[in-house]
Amino acid sequence: MQTFADTLGQVFRAIAANKLRSFLTMFGIAWGVGSLLVLVGLGEGFRSGQHRQLATFGNDVVLMFNGTIPAVANQHTGMRPYQLTPGDVEAIRALPEVRGVTGLLNRNDLYEVSAYANTSGQVLGVEPNFAEIRFVPVAEGRFINAADVADHRRVVVLGLKSGQLLFPGRPKLGETITINDVIFTVVGSVGTISRGNNDGDNQKVYIPVTTMHDLFAMKGENVPHDALTSIQWQPATHGDTTAALPAVHRVIAQRHGFDPAMKDAFQEWDTITEEHMIGAIFDAMDVFLGGVGIVTLALGAVGIINIMLVSVTERTREIGVLKAIGATRRSILSQFFWEGLLLTGFSGVIGIVVSGGGMWVLQKLLTGKIPGFDPPRLVPWSAALAMASLTLCGVVAGLYPASKAAELDPIEALRRE
Repeated sequence: MQTFADTLGQVFRAIAANKLRSFLTMFGIAWGVGSLLVLVGLGEGFRSGQHRQLATFGNDVVLMFNGTIPAVANQHTGMRPYQLTPGDVEAIRALPEVRGVTGLLNRNDLYEVSAYANTSGQVLGVEPNFAEIRFVPVAEGRFINAADVADHRRVVVLGLKSGQLLFPGRPKLGETITINDVIFTVVGSVGTISRGNNDGDNQKVYIPVTTMHDLFAMKGENVPHDALTSIQWQPATHGDTTAALPAVHRVIAQRHGFDPAMKDAFQEWDTITEEHMIGAIFDAMDVFLGGVGIVTLALGAVGIINIMLVSVTERTREIGVLKAIGATRRSILSQFFWEGLLLTGFSGVIGIVVSGGGMWVLQKLLTGKIPGFDPPRLVPWSAALAMASLTLCGVVAGLYPASKAAELDPIEALRRE
């Protein structure tokens, strides 16, 4: 009775007897598997990079800016400007469709000076919940709190680069700086926000919005003293502004005297819609790259099918000899089953290991280096798909012709060329 070890021995001898053919077959399989994994991983890298880039801005955020009201809908003549105010913030905060809202006033024309250096980073007057709605990771000390806003305190939180410029290699907490000659006490500093060469967010400094209104209010004709630059809010339902957006529009339109149906009167940036759009783009990219990978994989499958068919055809006489000396149909099929399984399985593992190793190296070298892009990463489902499909092709391609040959009369099989 033939043992499993005997069967494997015959399989390895058969593979070794055709070294070049076996190598080319295995190379084609490994290449097909590796190509599929890299292409799918590339699409996922783009997707995760864009998602991470938006996450550094803030999740589920809609930004509303000061706008202009057209005299007639869809016409840009005779437009009347309006300014957002803290009253608008409170009105939006009362909406059940909104879970978080914050007001913001920022200026780009202010100068910060310490005892060691000076800089001109953007100054933001914020509310305490700004760090909850936007991505503002506090690294030292604390962020602006409710008491700072209520008491109009002159305190400041420094962005990463602003802190490094104003206090190079020195402690910051408890020190003072001046903003346009007004003294502020440093109560906190923020970790890194920007990536790559775009470090504008790292140069920001944050002060209470009430203090900002007192000292650095927005300038302009007919501009209220408490005017804001923007209102930033989050819908009550994560990732869905279907109910919240019309409710916010109704409140703003009512408070500023225009029809909410005038879409041109609203100046907004919706990160939720942006993320959905990016997701749709990368879904299409995944389909395209995955399709290219599957075509490459299919070529490898055709190669293994062809090789197994040729291998069985060439060894029909061998099958006849095995049957003549008493080999069973099951033992003959077992040999070709294990040959197809070993060829495809081992080659597939090589393809996974090599492509996964290459992607791991790219992760180490490029992660965080290219804004909006993550290096390709191994996607488990694509590896499983590649292995399963190629293994199935290899086994079926070996078993089907082998079963036909095993059904032949031994004399007939020995007469085959």
